[in-house]
Amino acid sequence: MVFCERLLLLRTERGVTQGAVAQACGMTLRQYHRFERGEQKPGFDNLLRLADYFDVSVDWLMGRTQRREVWK
Repeated sequence: MVFCERLLLLRTERGVTQGAVAQACGMTLRQYHRFERGEQKPGFDNLLRLADYFDVSVDWLMGRTQRREVWK
């Protein structure tokens, strides 16, 4: 599963709109839409915001591991 698929999975699991995620993470709806469609990859700051918002690890979000949990 690639980044955009994981992002869509997380959003649908939470039952929130693209606009709600974008607003909570301080980005435009258009920018978030591009991330979810796989047209653009997020920069470091946006990647961290998305991982924090969905409470998953950056490595899982980027497809580097199957472990969702954040190491605390």
